[in-house]
Amino acid sequence: MKLIDTHCHLTFEQLAGDIEAVIERSRTAGVVGWITVGTDPQHNREAIQLTEWFENMYATVGIHPHDAKDVTAKALTELKELARSEKVVAIGETGLDFHYDFSPRQDQRRAFEAQLEIAWELNLPVIIHCREAFDETINILEQFEGLKGRLKSVVFHCFSGSARQARIVLDHGFYISFTGVVTFKNAQKTREAAKIVPVDRLMLETDCPYMSPEPMRKQKINEPALMIHTARFLAVLKDMDENDFARAVTTTSKSFFGLP
Repeated sequence: MKLIDTHCHLTFEQLAGDIEAVIERSRTAGVVGWITVGTDPQHNREAIQLTEWFENMYATVGIHPHDAKDVTAKALTELKELARSEKVVAIGETGLDFHYDFSPRQDQRRAFEAQLEIAWELNLPVIIHCREAFDETINILEQFEGLKGRLKSVVFHCFSGSARQARIVLDHGFYISFTGVVTFKNAQKTREAAKIVPVDRLMLETDCPYMSPEPMRKQKINEPALMIHTARFLAVLKDMDENDFARAVTTTSKSFFGLP
């Protein structure tokens, strides 16, 4: 299999200190492309710098809803400037997190809408973080596109919602990305959702260093090499040959992010 990890945090300290070995293990396993995702100003800059070291590595820039309370006009200006970098392929992750509420909800909405504006202006895809805020996230996207027009493309990352929610996402023309969560024993709802997502709207990710898939769940630090377990699990779930499945989702990932 030749796969792309479409959402990893390779600048986080759990992985950054051993990045050469992390990438080598990834290549050996068949995960040969990486999109390292920014979550705040520091990690945005570090993600772009990291892409200069490795072929087939790209970056996104965004401000996570956890950090929305700290968003200033200056931070948004820098975000827009960084988004013009050659190897930046999306805005995000951005969105709403009403589970932890580390930032006030009004600040989360404000930061989310501001990043949608940047994505629209620069014609870049958007990576959505959505936790216990599905209806409001959809409403904001609907309202934004109603006023501005269509965003280039949108993916709900680390999807753990229901089949009903997946259908709503698909009906809007958006994409869905699955992590190792879909392999967890208690994730039947997510598996039912995965069954209805066509491979031309489906992507894979680790969201590492978090959430190692089964059978590696006891491994505390997730990494791109482990994404093959998620890929194999989903290929079986969708009754596809694993190599055919890998080719299909890789094609989808390249198309979504505009990769060569």
